[in-house]
Amino acid sequence: MTRFLLNSTALAALLIPALSQAQAQDTSTPAILGPVTVEGSRTVDTATSPVKGYVPARSATGSKTDTPLEEIPQSVSVIGREEMDDRGAQKVDEALRYTPGVFSQPFGRDSDTDWVFIRGFQATQSGVYQDGLQLYAYGFGGQFIDSYNLERIEVLRGASSVLYGGSNPGGLLNYVTKRPGGTPVRSVEVGIDQHGTAHLGLDVGGALDPTLSYRLTGRIAGGDTYTDFADGFRGTVSPSFKWSPNDANSLTILTNYTDIDETHNGGAFLPYVGTVVDAPFGRIDRKANFTEPGIDTYRRRQASIGYEFEHRFDNDLIFRQNARYNYSKVHEVTVYPFGYGGFSATPTDPNNLLSRINFEHTTEVNSFLIDNQLEGKLRTGPVEHTALAGVDYKYFAMDQVQASGSATTLSATNPVYGAAQGQRFAYIDQELTMRQLGVYLQDQMRFGQGFLVTLSGRYDIASTDADGTPAYDGKTGKFSGRAGLAYEFANGLTPYVSASTFFNPVLGSSAAVGVFKPESGRQYEVGVKYRPAWMDAIFTAALFDLTRTNVVTGAFNAETQLGEVNSRGVELEAKANITPSLKATASFTALDLDIKKDANPALIGKTPYIVPQVQGSAFLDYTFRESVLNGVSVGGGVRYVGSSWADNENTLKVPAATVFDARIGYKRDNWGANLSVTNLFDKDYVASCQTQYSCGYAEGRTALLTLNMTW
Repeated sequence: MTRFLLNSTALAALLIPALSQAQAQDTSTPAILGPVTVEGSRTVDTATSPVKGYVPARSATGSKTDTPLEEIPQSVSVIGREEMDDRGAQKVDEALRYTPGVFSQPFGRDSDTDWVFIRGFQATQSGVYQDGLQLYAYGFGGQFIDSYNLERIEVLRGASSVLYGGSNPGGLLNYVTKRPGGTPVRSVEVGIDQHGTAHLGLDVGGALDPTLSYRLTGRIAGGDTYTDFADGFRGTVSPSFKWSPNDANSLTILTNYTDIDETHNGGAFLPYVGTVVDAPFGRIDRKANFTEPGIDTYRRRQASIGYEFEHRFDNDLIFRQNARYNYSKVHEVTVYPFGYGGFSATPTDPNNLLSRINFEHTTEVNSFLIDNQLEGKLRTGPVEHTALAGVDYKYFAMDQVQASGSATTLSATNPVYGAAQGQRFAYIDQELTMRQLGVYLQDQMRFGQGFLVTLSGRYDIASTDADGTPAYDGKTGKFSGRAGLAYEFANGLTPYVSASTFFNPVLGSSAAVGVFKPESGRQYEVGVKYRPAWMDAIFTAALFDLTRTNVVTGAFNAETQLGEVNSRGVELEAKANITPSLKATASFTALDLDIKKDANPALIGKTPYIVPQVQGSAFLDYTFRESVLNGVSVGGGVRYVGSSWADNENTLKVPAATVFDARIGYKRDNWGANLSVTNLFDKDYVASCQTQYSCGYAEGRTALLTLNMTW
């Protein structure tokens, strides 16, 4: 595969200058910023507006300016509200199942966290943003965002520090919030799944007067879930307001409050023997939950308030200031399995006893982010520029206490609950603080009847410190850059090449190396994007080579930063509104992940665990019109998840799985119904493992019925 990727990359790079001699489209008008109307099936679209069907037109995630997707010199995917609703996605990680380069739900269904890997690297903690501002998380401290409050989920694949500062090397997610506008929005939704979880959602908004509009979104949900004992209640509400006193100024206020109170779900932290392969007794029931239901606790309370201010000057300059304050507090008590009796990888007694870990934490987080941007359009001779300059600041403070104690064993085949557990003692009692100040510049240039050049640079100063146990402090500065070249043909074809660097602050220290340095690395990407004139669609293909250095490796308190991991791959995606009745999305991903350096020489040349090297998916949705079935919609999809490794030594493999999804809906006048089924044939398989002691079952068949009404 590696030779194929390298040869294909070289071929594509050679084709771009050759193709540039072809007839190109007229570019007398700048191609970026603001809504556009394109002849044909496209309608007015912006970087924050609802996606029409499955096909997005513009995004701000890859450039911080409102830009057509095909002009961004990196891979970007957009999942809109309609696509989420068609498939019945209730969480962000569920909505990403059909997205290339993304491996979501690696540990199965997790009700309180959206676990996501992008291009082979975990993005959950340092690669999640909302409205362009980071939702940083460390340990158990972070934010949980209910997908019902989102208009879009956008995926920027590859190194992106140049615009956002420290971030996950494989890419990032940007959640675009539902926001107020002049168009009235009035909808209510109720739903229930086969396990007993019900929800009620409300989305209303409109204009209070010509200058002030509002929107209120919220959802409550509760009931039993997929595994034994798992149940709970959650509620979220997001009031927002937009004030536009004139054409030059606007201020949008975005707020949220979320409360979650539940018992943990099972199906995770299970041994390889008894899940992936048979134990002497067979397989562990995938619905079993090996916590202690009498003490199991998960309670989250979080709130946020932020604003987006924009002022347009008379000389085509735009000043924007976006800011947000986040608060969260989580208290968690759980008892989870870790191997069989005596922490063995295989059963050690006739009762098939599982060893368990008795764990508790209390984590409180305060964070503040502010991003100041100045954007302008100008011309220098034949070159049209969209220039962006910015200064942003991130503050993250976390107070955490983690404790552990002895736990009783529990039979994997005949569990008996209720035994008293040991007292828990704190092993971490710590106050962590991270600050990051960044200055960035970007120039998007258009010239020569179709050439597009993007140049970006950024410098960050990041500091980390910890008081308590353990304690440390450190400070570092880092430069990030990106250069991209593309050529836009008149027929809608846009080949591109780009190179970028990244860094990511790492909290922590060890006796061996002291305070951890930021991770860093580089990425090279070549690809093509095609938006045909004859159909409302976008097709993308990308080849990339991504290297991550300064990876922390080694045993606890003896860690080093010798680690280096390389990720190469190919990603394909198609999104199309083929006709007004037929929508489609499809994707393919092939990764070549290699450990290049590690504290353990035996791991060099091996593939990291968890992430499958091949994935593919396709989903079609058809709505009947002007017939006896008028208003009926049917849809179906297939997902292929390739095999992965359960250990970095590559001795234990997790098999591939093919899963089918389906849906049927009906819409008439102002009301509708939708029945979506994931894992239609109830495929029983393990999503992934991280060592032979911690495997997670993928979610079995789940049917969700929703009813909605607008007025």
